[in-house]
Amino acid sequence: MLNKVIDEQLIQQAKKIIDKYDNIVIVSHVSPDGDALGSSLALSHFLNEIGKNVNIIMPDNFPEFLKWLPCSKDIILADRKKELAAELIDNAELIFCLDFNTLSRIEHVAPLVEKAKAKKILIDHHLEPDNFCDISISYPTISSTSELVFRFICRMGMYEYITKKCAECIYTGMMTDTGAFTYNSNQPAIYYIISELLKLGINKDEIYSKVYNDYTETRVRLQGYALYEKMKIYEEYKTSLIFLSLEDRKKFQWKKGDTEGFVNIPLSIENIVFSVFIREEEDYVKVSLRSKGDFPSNKFAAEVFGGGGHLNASGGEYRGSLEDAIKHFEKSLPLFKDLL
Repeated sequence: MLNKVIDEQLIQQAKKIIDKYDNIVIVSHVSPDGDALGSSLALSHFLNEIGKNVNIIMPDNFPEFLKWLPCSKDIILADRKKELAAELIDNAELIFCLDFNTLSRIEHVAPLVEKAKAKKILIDHHLEPDNFCDISISYPTISSTSELVFRFICRMGMYEYITKKCAECIYTGMMTDTGAFTYNSNQPAIYYIISELLKLGINKDEIYSKVYNDYTETRVRLQGYALYEKMKIYEEYKTSLIFLSLEDRKKFQWKKGDTEGFVNIPLSIENIVFSVFIREEEDYVKVSLRSKGDFPSNKFAAEVFGGGGHLNASGGEYRGSLEDAIKHFEKSLPLFKDLL
């Protein structure tokens, strides 16, 4: 049996809204990852099965290694189809907000969602969600939003509407948001859910291969370059840093998603418990943080880079140059020495 996490009152309120409305939009965060895609597509497959008209809107594009996911080609990218995205959100009767806790995470789509007359339901696992939805199904102790979507469907008594395609999306989200079940994944319920997804016909080995073993040659070369030329070790702080500029990535014909997972690699080094990846973007610097054990990467992300996340996996941003972001990171490390 799956332990109950979501409050029964929230389940009943959400089910009543779903029963009432047919025109539904699903929105997730900018730079959508496996959990954003997995949870959104899974929920969409389920809602289609019960006769709803569903559109998924993402603020921007997602990595190539996730484009095999069933019906991912139907996702509307708001930065490319602005008018269509605005029209769909404006006409929606119900909007699901998945895998983000604040409207700022959907950037240019935020004003559209904020002013929409539709009912709004949040399903998310990040800390301290803002109050922008009618119903908030928010549980930070859960490993992924995809896991919450599975729980949500089951708690509504609609497990039979989870198709194989839906199950594949759920598993992908759960797998990617736990680093292939290497962090935030020590709860028995996770493996009960996996067993249920296997019964629905998913091939977990094939899914792993599609996500993690389908890289381009240039991506592999970029990884080698990042580790050899752009990795620093701070032995005193049991910390590693990888940093890449825009120019570095252009040398290797970088595509969206090519640096996914880089931040995890240094954690395989003896005595390293905290790994940070700092990546220059066009107008800001993106920061990814991972840790082992009890070191709170989310605390570091929040206090140093205005971000957040989970104990062992978090992220943030820096408004300034790559060089200044690195200096800011190095200056902040001593403040967390007692926690390392």
